[in-house]
Amino acid sequence: MQAENTKVASSATRREGGNNKREKDETLVKKEEFDRIRNARGAEVCPYCLSTNFVKRGTRQNVGQVVQLYLCRNEGCKRTFSAQDIKGKHFPLHIIIEAMSYYNIGLNLIETCNVIKQKFGVAPEPATLSDWINEYKSLCRYERLRPYAIKMFGPKETIEVTTMAHRQLYRFRYHKAKTILMLEEYKNRVHFPLKEYLDNVSSETPHQYFQDGERMSEIRSKFDKADMIVRSKFNYANRLAAFALQSIPDNKQRHEEIQRFMIANDSCTVATEVPVYIRKEDIEHMENELKFKISNDGLIEFKGDKNLRKMPKLLTGHIDFVQIRNGQIHLLDYKPNASKEKPIEQLTWYALAMSRLTGLRLYNFVCAWFDEKDYYQFYPLHVVKKISGNKKRRVYYRSGEVVTVSKENELKIVPRANNY
Repeated sequence: MQAENTKVASSATRREGGNNKREKDETLVKKEEFDRIRNARGAEVCPYCLSTNFVKRGTRQNVGQVVQLYLCRNEGCKRTFSAQDIKGKHFPLHIIIEAMSYYNIGLNLIETCNVIKQKFGVAPEPATLSDWINEYKSLCRYERLRPYAIKMFGPKETIEVTTMAHRQLYRFRYHKAKTILMLEEYKNRVHFPLKEYLDNVSSETPHQYFQDGERMSEIRSKFDKADMIVRSKFNYANRLAAFALQSIPDNKQRHEEIQRFMIANDSCTVATEVPVYIRKEDIEHMENELKFKISNDGLIEFKGDKNLRKMPKLLTGHIDFVQIRNGQIHLLDYKPNASKEKPIEQLTWYALAMSRLTGLRLYNFVCAWFDEKDYYQFYPLHVVKKISGNKKRRVYYRSGEVVTVSKENELKIVPRANNY
């Protein structure tokens, strides 16, 4: 009898052990189903003294993340810091950004926390999320448009996302509600043709053009830099990029993650990775009818080929950011180490193509490239339309600075004013 009881007990123990093992396996499977929480980006300078003389000093365990700590070795500082410029947060910046983005596309506080829980396995309380939104609303200015946007579209319809296979994969994002709200402002109403074009990108883009055409970013031919200036300034795009980059350790993800963050949280980015193209006939029309100075008598030079070639039938490209603000359409390109880049030609071609596709005047467009530190802006009309005569032209800025526009073929970059 005692032997039988021992057999039953051992059998029950084995069943219980088997059940526990299955439960552990199921738990592991569930954990693997969650998206990975990104670690913070490595530190570049000490945030207190801007010194690059620092060393690693242990780690701190946060919710779902291990935070690397650093010790500044500057004699006048000696402070401990982390790479993220956020204080008193138990959740990693990646979770904070994802939560604010989901909230801004139309989910309420409870729904947002549930989505974050399903996606990452951890989530803040609704009250904590509300505190984050209030803390960062001076940076994420979409909060002033959200009450009106949620009345127009549901969370799934607010941002249209389309993946396009144009030699490589591009993810076009279009914020419908933000576009409508920005165009309601009086000084932006002339830009309604832009909305018509963005509405039709998903359904009417001629994808074959992007397989056959040459890329605008591959053009080496330079435009005449006379009668134009590039203005260096500090823009909200710098602040947004700097904030988002703290949560992106992999440089390959920079474009994608900054685009996702800005289209969901700023007040003027209406689309990202916008496909554009321009035909040879369009360029000829601009040169002959509008008197734009674009090609070298119908010839153009491409990277990897030192010889001039005839203008191809098609030129294609994808614009990183399209914004509507201050009565103009801004075409932005994110360039790491922006101070060392000068993508005048690439951005001007984007503006020419967008002007032709929407029917808007080139006068309505402003081009810029940026990173987290610098922002450079110019007007594409000044690149292709030259002023006749030798009369000097001056530009007056709000800072009180007066700049004389050069008549020579040289790029003039006006440095950032101290109060910008």
